[in-house]
Amino acid sequence: MGLFSKKGSSRANSVNSDKTTKSKSTTSSTSYHSIRSTASTTKTSLPESSCLSMPPMPANTSPVELTPAPNPQLDPSGYLRSIYAVRETSRHVLDAALKGRLTNFHVDLTKFKDVVHYVVSIIKRDYAPDFSAIPPHGRWQHFEVGGVPRIDTMMAFWGSAVDSHERCRRLLDLFVVSVLLDAGSGTKWQYKAQNGKIYRRSEGLAVASLEMFQTGLFSSNTTQPHQVDGAALKNLTVDVLAKGLQISNTNPIDGLEGRSSLLMKLGDALDNQTFFGVDARPGNMLDYLLQHSSTQKIDGKSVIPVPTLWTVLMDGLAPIWPQSRTQFDGISLGDAWPCSSMPPAPGWERIVCFHKLTQWMAYSLMVPMQKLADVTWAGEYLLTGLPEYRNGGLLIDLGLLTLKEAQEKRGLEAYHQNAKKAGQPNVEVVPMFTPDDDVIVEWRACTLGFLDMLLPEVNRGLGFEGDQALSLAQVLEAGTWKGGREIAEYSRPNTKEPPIMILSDGTVF
Repeated sequence: MGLFSKKGSSRANSVNSDKTTKSKSTTSSTSYHSIRSTASTTKTSLPESSCLSMPPMPANTSPVELTPAPNPQLDPSGYLRSIYAVRETSRHVLDAALKGRLTNFHVDLTKFKDVVHYVVSIIKRDYAPDFSAIPPHGRWQHFEVGGVPRIDTMMAFWGSAVDSHERCRRLLDLFVVSVLLDAGSGTKWQYKAQNGKIYRRSEGLAVASLEMFQTGLFSSNTTQPHQVDGAALKNLTVDVLAKGLQISNTNPIDGLEGRSSLLMKLGDALDNQTFFGVDARPGNMLDYLLQHSSTQKIDGKSVIPVPTLWTVLMDGLAPIWPQSRTQFDGISLGDAWPCSSMPPAPGWERIVCFHKLTQWMAYSLMVPMQKLADVTWAGEYLLTGLPEYRNGGLLIDLGLLTLKEAQEKRGLEAYHQNAKKAGQPNVEVVPMFTPDDDVIVEWRACTLGFLDMLLPEVNRGLGFEGDQALSLAQVLEAGTWKGGREIAEYSRPNTKEPPIMILSDGTVF
């Protein structure tokens, strides 16, 4: 338990140099120790820990004018549901972290350079010298697990009679459902695909959702199984989804009821004809976005402001989220939670926003629209890093964040209580908390802030600047998310779980 009880401890000191892990994007094995050794020789100048400070807010370089954030004094709930609030509220917690004033975590800023070096080395290992090949973080890559181009194969099956916009609508249909299913699956669940291969976690859920989509499980149109519509989702049941996910007593998944509820409620949300058309398909948001007054034609492409897409996702999908979450003035805020490290003030000012699944959805949907519908995006900088346990686990496993003793004790007690339940993990003991716990909220807010701080330093470590610099979405894809997963596999090889477990209901992570 030294990872949590010793401030300033480093996982690097407890990992033997002969331990290896398999890269998710290559067939070679690379030692974690050797990655760190290589990273330590990287010629890059990092600021001393005493000089670390919050990065400036991203500037708008788009030629398209963006809708401003709602005024929090006049419309606090509208502000807290906006994309602007995600980065702005989390920066208060990052400020507390940089000053050593967090409620639940110690912060060792001397470890920040270790995180930078590790992320740089992961990216170099898998993409050098062709860094331009790094895709933006999104669901598309998960469908191609094992190097199988499943999306391209499916589109080839549709034939030339299906035009590019309808292809895009179908992929949007699929991606919406797949993202909503993409919460943490737990340590035991696996999926046997049609090719006989076994897949787990996010990739397993991606392949499972794709194969269910191809069988017509989400379509009420018997002549067109490859779509998602409200009528089919309204008839979906927990048992039907369990069968599609191959769930059994020996193959359980976390949060089945929560995932099922999201999809069934999506059926009702799709009745919004403004966004989803008369046939109630998620993919019809393409038509709404292309025709929206904020969309401009520049150099033959449709330039869509990210806040316009955000409105579709937040307002159009609002009915699917559990109403038991944080509310303000009777309005459900979604993935937003009170946090003790926010500035002392009444009401909405104590709430930090994440909207993680909505951001994951946005990242994922932007890709097919860009590839198939000649769309470019204005205001991509508004999207943040994703506050989930892979990105956040990286910060803990490398010693930047260390859980305080009292919180560690409480989390371990929760783990042991949960371990008494049938089918729950009881090895590689780590603290456990619910998603609304102040520990998790503070951890997620720190994750957002430190990801913003990592971006320029990772680019500096790679020798990139200006137009050559990797985007945040690329660093998430090639570095932090992948690095967080790999170091979890080293640190906890039996479960491969993060350093803090989250008792998920299938609707947050």
